[in-house]
Amino acid sequence: MEIQNTSIKKIAIVGGGPASMILAAELNAKKYDISVFEKNAALGRKFLVAGKGGFNLTHSEPIDLLEKKYIPDDFQKRSLNCFNNSDLREWFDNIGIKTYIGTSKRVFPVKGTKPIEVLKAIEEKLKTNKVKIYTEHEWKGFAGNGELMFFDKSATKYMKFDIVVFALGGGSWQVTGSNDKWLGYFSGKGVAIKQFEPSNCAFKIEWGNKMIKEMEGKVLKNCHFSCGSKTHKGEAVLTKFGIEGSGVYPLSSEIRKQLKKSGKTTVKIDFKPELSEPEIEKRFDKMGKLNIKQILSQKVNLTDLQCDLIKQETTKEQYTDPKYLSKLIKAFSLNITGLAPIDEAISTVGGIDLNEVDENLELKKMPNHYCIGEMLDWDAPTGGYLLQGCFSMGYYLAQHLNMKM
Repeated sequence: MEIQNTSIKKIAIVGGGPASMILAAELNAKKYDISVFEKNAALGRKFLVAGKGGFNLTHSEPIDLLEKKYIPDDFQKRSLNCFNNSDLREWFDNIGIKTYIGTSKRVFPVKGTKPIEVLKAIEEKLKTNKVKIYTEHEWKGFAGNGELMFFDKSATKYMKFDIVVFALGGGSWQVTGSNDKWLGYFSGKGVAIKQFEPSNCAFKIEWGNKMIKEMEGKVLKNCHFSCGSKTHKGEAVLTKFGIEGSGVYPLSSEIRKQLKKSGKTTVKIDFKPELSEPEIEKRFDKMGKLNIKQILSQKVNLTDLQCDLIKQETTKEQYTDPKYLSKLIKAFSLNITGLAPIDEAISTVGGIDLNEVDENLELKKMPNHYCIGEMLDWDAPTGGYLLQGCFSMGYYLAQHLNMKM
């Protein structure tokens, strides 16, 4: 007769994204009976969608620089130092997923590796760790006796666990199953929440019809984009809605703050970061037979798009004034009036207030209940930082729980 090990604790992980999967993979199966509950028909749906545009798993920059990409900048330090970007690359290597550092210093699976192959490798790791996976189980809140309620398409199930970890994700990309329905379950328990807001999203600009018709889909490359105290180098594409891209996504927090304050804000663009204003102005000397457009394109090396933007935003007098043009090239203004809808954002801020969890991500008002991943109120730019943050939190919590017993 097999003797049941009564010292093993039952742990539920609610949600099947990156933070959840690495947590389940790293928990000690000799100490925990591990169950993962996912509302979709399979794990990692948002993880796979993120991989369609190039599967950027993390960023390779040194840890002291990496830490500064997170808002608030002290929240992720503990988990990032427990499991940093080098550790993540090694972890993937150990499950058969080789990675490489791209020219942008972002980290990707080696070329030819599909997102589904990455997911399958993680799932194989879960299987090896004896993780039970319950798909099409949507969490419906707390029962009065401490049980969790799940709906599996046929009936509501009531299940009791020793430890519960929530990894419910943010509010964007609802097609992948993300939404904000669960916020009310926590507020009903007295846990402070913040409504989700878009981050890493497009920003609205009131273009003139003629202007955007000529410029829609064109890209500003190798520019410095600034808002308030934040500056980032990158590129951005002009759209009917406004502007979006890796150059402006990192400004999300500052843009949101300014929009809340006054309903509008300005993004400044330095078209030529490598040149000073006096150096640009000097290139107008000895124009000879060249006109202003030729000076801008041939001597200052502006793109056609940059030249067109400058022409659209200047009077005849301003357009022929080298000093004015030099200032404009170093600080071209775009007026931002709004954010893209939350469902179109790459990520969100909001969710569980960070003051509600302790240093080990345990809810202060609900012992043995933890929260990890994007459901917590933190922010990071694209470029691998979001995934790294989620993986780090999941791994960090696994180490804490493994030592706890």
